[in-house]
Amino acid sequence: MPDGVLIIAGPTAAGKTELGIELAREFDAEIVGADSRQVYRDMPVGTAAPDAEQLAAVRHHLVGFLDPSERYSAARYASDAVSAIREIDRRGKRAIVVGGTGFYIRALLGGVELSPRYDEALRARLAHEALLHSPEFLHHWLARHDAPRAAQLHVGDTYRVLRALEIALSVGDDTTAPEPRRTLADEGITSMLVFLDVPWSVVDRRIERRTNRMLEAGLLDEAQRVGGAAVAANAVGYPQALSYLSGWSTLAELRSGLNRATRRYARRQRAWFRAEPATLWLQPDSVARQVREKLGWSAKRE
Repeated sequence: MPDGVLIIAGPTAAGKTELGIELAREFDAEIVGADSRQVYRDMPVGTAAPDAEQLAAVRHHLVGFLDPSERYSAARYASDAVSAIREIDRRGKRAIVVGGTGFYIRALLGGVELSPRYDEALRARLAHEALLHSPEFLHHWLARHDAPRAAQLHVGDTYRVLRALEIALSVGDDTTAPEPRRTLADEGITSMLVFLDVPWSVVDRRIERRTNRMLEAGLLDEAQRVGGAAVAANAVGYPQALSYLSGWSTLAELRSGLNRATRRYARRQRAWFRAEPATLWLQPDSVARQVREKLGWSAKRE
């Protein structure tokens, strides 16, 4: 049985990746990603995925393993993450979950009731509809079938709108297959959820630097290669890049749009974790001490 799992969340640009690697080295651990866009391969620039040096420093799981056209659910993530944590434990290591996708982390903890329904034919149909219709149309369609769920989702979050439509339209259909469902709660694995409490002034400066680095590192080429039809193409950065490539904005507008969209996303992340129970809001430099005190971790597993 794992001797607890550390979960590091926080707004984008808070330093989660760097801290996760630092703590993994200190506590003989491996990292399990919890980012709904870093699961996709060939998108390292726009998703700010760990670079080659970081991946070589500490073993990572659930990072860069899916094709950008493939759909991935929170239920599947939770099951995959638990499997990774169990595998890490069997090799005598600890697990640190690192990422900012709140719904994935909530699913992993067992704090949300996930639909077991999975309908490949319906999913393919909805993917086709997404190519033909606007996000507003899809969101209105969902509102007609599940108004409460539609109210929880941003109009532009096409990925989750389509998943909600799949669930709503498949209700009562016994032919749908169950998706895997495993959580830390199901497995009896304890955890400590930390949100990195970094001042907004610091986060905003880092976001501006990240935007510049992404543009210099080839975000435009990456967005063009991925294309607007990919499931992962609605991640922050890609719509703005594709808009620029289509001639709808100037470079200055692209840069400001990227900064603005990323700041908004960071604030949504913070608001999400405010509602998560038992979350420890910590400065990055105080996390290690809390890990030693609350999880009882030392440099090496006993």
